[in-house]
Amino acid sequence: MLTLQGAQMLQMLETSLRKCLPESLKVFGTVFHINHGNPFNLKVLVDKWPDFNTVVVRPQEQNMTDDLDHYTNTYHIYSRDPNTCQAFLDSPGVINWKQHLQIQSSQNHLNDVIQNFSAIKSFKIKHSEGFLYMSPKTAEKLIPSLLDVKNLPPTGGKPKAINHEKFKLTSLDVAHASLVNKFWYYGGNERSQRFIERCIRTFPTSGLLGPDGTLVSWDLMDQTGETRIAGTLPEYRGLGLVSHTVHAQVVAMEKLGFPVYSHTDKDNIAIQRMNDTLHHILMPCDWNQWICMPV
Repeated sequence: MLTLQGAQMLQMLETSLRKCLPESLKVFGTVFHINHGNPFNLKVLVDKWPDFNTVVVRPQEQNMTDDLDHYTNTYHIYSRDPNTCQAFLDSPGVINWKQHLQIQSSQNHLNDVIQNFSAIKSFKIKHSEGFLYMSPKTAEKLIPSLLDVKNLPPTGGKPKAINHEKFKLTSLDVAHASLVNKFWYYGGNERSQRFIERCIRTFPTSGLLGPDGTLVSWDLMDQTGETRIAGTLPEYRGLGLVSHTVHAQVVAMEKLGFPVYSHTDKDNIAIQRMNDTLHHILMPCDWNQWICMPV
């Protein structure tokens, strides 16, 4: 195991991961933000260097003090070789299998590796899969061949028209975290709220204020650079509001030069249609999350 340190090594890794897109997307996005200030204080492990097979991005040990907090205890993994991946993930200091933890990857085949650990380490797994999307401008920059296949312009689509007198664009503050947490599918608890608060403090956010000046729609970004946790209050759904918050978030991130991508549940037809409206490009690989809970 080797911990990558220094701007030169991390930039080399980012360049190598870029060549492996879209399968490396979750790790590429995380390493990109490490190279732009490392706001979540993450570290990067590889099995060997420079010809690595597996990359693991994880928090520093001193930040993983709550054994039950899988929102903080999150690992992002990319592997070129599933046959050697399992041995590396079982190496001392790579993953703390005694904690409640979360693994994310753009590689479905890692499911076999992680399921093997569930028997070896005695933990339960909740595996979620979703469709993975990328904005046209990001695809044009990183994977232009995908634009050629879709025959879409890199400018992207436009959100549904709304009444801008009633709904005003805004950014979020920490006071909005409890509302966002209430409606987040993976949230609804104190630990998820702390994670949302950290994302709001650290990264760009977008939202819409309703007629009474309260937040009615929102979109955030996490430590991997993924735009996620988007939502709209139930009484305002069906008006196209979330497409405006997502579009505003995309524009803000693209101005900063950030790669823009997101995921949606495979049953969430409304958000899939929104991505189609905005000309976001469906990736040939999926978004994967494994929540691992020791028993």
